[in-house]
Amino acid sequence: MAKQTITVIRGDGIGPSIIDSAIEILNAAGCEFDYEYVDAGLAALEKTGELLPPETLEAIERNKITLKGPLTTPVGEGFTSINVTLRKHFGLYANVRPVKSFEGTKARYDDIDIITVRENTQGMYSGLGQVVSEDGSEAEAMSKITREGAEKIVTFAYELAQREGRKKVTAVHKANILKSTSGLFLKVAREVGERFPEIESAEMIVDATCMKLVMTPEEFDVVVTTNLFGDIISDLCAGLVGGLGMAPGANIGENAAIFEAVHGSAPDIAGKNLANPTSVILASIQMLEYLDMGETADKIRNAVADVIKSGDRTTRDLGGNHGTTDFTQAVIERL
Repeated sequence: MAKQTITVIRGDGIGPSIIDSAIEILNAAGCEFDYEYVDAGLAALEKTGELLPPETLEAIERNKITLKGPLTTPVGEGFTSINVTLRKHFGLYANVRPVKSFEGTKARYDDIDIITVRENTQGMYSGLGQVVSEDGSEAEAMSKITREGAEKIVTFAYELAQREGRKKVTAVHKANILKSTSGLFLKVAREVGERFPEIESAEMIVDATCMKLVMTPEEFDVVVTTNLFGDIISDLCAGLVGGLGMAPGANIGENAAIFEAVHGSAPDIAGKNLANPTSVILASIQMLEYLDMGETADKIRNAVADVIKSGDRTTRDLGGNHGTTDFTQAVIERL
């Protein structure tokens, strides 16, 4: 069998150091991948004058699997978000963000286990039809939901629940006010739910969802929702387990998948060996699960959990005073 080649985008800021950490851990766990390194973001802009060079897109397409560090999109006119561009270009319609409590973090809860499945290409977030009037007094944007898009994401969420032995899927919407777009999403979610009678189907308005996630998070198992709501809710969920440093993300399409740290590039601590690499390590665990390497995924997860629980060489955000490389070594020793 040919070796799996992984496209690696090390990213900007703290990206390179946390990606290197994840790859060291994958190698230590016995993963025999080949890695093809390509650039995107500021690193690519400096070298090639483009945020997403054609050779980067070609590598993602060729290898199908990508591990990606945080990228910086320069603020201002003429720069489209690199993440949005990648999702659209490769049809990465499903954004999967699991959060799970790790003992030893400073999180307020200790038993969280929620997966947010977010539609990744449509809705308000996709930036369609953005117009600002010449005098700057009015602005508008368009939200578009298709039946096909809604059906794909909700089906994806139920199939994920089935595969992982989850009991419940909650469709989150604002159909009481946004009767057209959110209304269509909810209608389709109900139809799809009927095809999975063994899984409990629930629906909840987005504002109530945010309140209940904070007050009674144990009510949630798998959450499926539209693009903008999913962006907000998945960050809220990250806050339940100790912040974005503990939250990975997968962008999955029919022919490609990109696994990433969901936090920013933190330029203020770049190059100082301070960053917590957990988010991208967890993203690499998602990647292993996607590749049906569940045993290896579990092995790495258990090692990370033990480091955090014991407080052995943890980073500052986890209450320790160590850096990226020490944390990485602590995980590798347990492997």
